[in-house]
Amino acid sequence: MAVTSCTNNKTCQPTSSGTDEAIANIMTRTSVRDYTTTPISEATIDTLLRAGMAAPTARNKQPWKFIVVNQRELLDSLAKGNWRPAAKAQAAIVVCGDVTDPLPGEGKDYWVQDCSAATENILLAAHAVGLGAVWCGCYPISERVEMVRSAFAIPDSIIPLSVVMLGYPTGQQEPKDKYKPENVHYNKW
Repeated sequence: MAVTSCTNNKTCQPTSSGTDEAIANIMTRTSVRDYTTTPISEATIDTLLRAGMAAPTARNKQPWKFIVVNQRELLDSLAKGNWRPAAKAQAAIVVCGDVTDPLPGEGKDYWVQDCSAATENILLAAHAVGLGAVWCGCYPISERVEMVRSAFAIPDSIIPLSVVMLGYPTGQQEPKDKYKPENVHYNKW
């Protein structure tokens, strides 16, 4: 994949290989739902958590909390609760928002954006280290929130936003080109 960097005057230059690798990681990430039985090391999980916590966050609030799920019976219980990929996942990370100290006023729900950015960082890091992953939505569907809250004894001030299922993929998945120029507007609608 050739990636270029363009300035406002349309002068384009090839980017460094590090940038190419970052863009390639983004463009080739797919939602993987079928995994091998190969376990995921604690060091790899730690890398994913560090990537999640490196996400941008409004006013540096860092409202995220994470639950690492690596017990088979807990993963199987998630599979029964509408998330079939959990049946084959070797681990999952529940990404939660701590709403005990939100931003004031209309900014109180920025935790959703912060935790969504953390979730995407985890997905990208998983792909970069050779794992497959899929984002399973939890919040704002109250039934899912309550199911996850109950399964993991999550207090009321913590809201589960997403569950990222993880494992080594059973095969290669072709990424989809989702770029649609008709969805892009410049300077105004």
